[in-house]
Amino acid sequence: MKTFRHRPSGLPVLAVLMIATAGCSSADDPPSAAVPRPGAAVAKLCRNLDEGLPKRVEKLARRDPEPASVLTAGWGNPAIILRCGVERPAKMADPEADGVEVDGVGWLLEQQPDKSFHFTTTLRKAYVEVTIPAERTGDGLAPLANLAPAVEHAIPKGVAD
Repeated sequence: MKTFRHRPSGLPVLAVLMIATAGCSSADDPPSAAVPRPGAAVAKLCRNLDEGLPKRVEKLARRDPEPASVLTAGWGNPAIILRCGVERPAKMADPEADGVEVDGVGWLLEQQPDKSFHFTTTLRKAYVEVTIPAERTGDGLAPLANLAPAVEHAIPKGVAD
């Protein structure tokens, strides 16, 4: 009894197409960020912040994430992402939480499992979160120094609702 194997001729072509397509989902794609859903008063503060944000952060050009919103902004690739109007982080209730002050703006510091950092404003009428990807943490707090003047101007001191 003879046996033979039949190899479908479409598989090699399919494999090549999958590899080629995977290579196309490039760094040229815009970053993505979940858009916060704050109340009207906080959204107004965030719109004011968006108008005052710098065009560059640490020499990185502004490159806003998808979906487009005045509540989110980004710079560079991999992107430093700012989200305005986020919820109060649970970590703010921890008296042992790490915090820093940069140019008059207080920030809660949270290192993520992927070695990125989330910084969230403290004692402001809206919570502003800045995520610095692991690849950009070598600059330390420099991105916050670029963003602090806009935050200080647009988001008044106080306690967010």
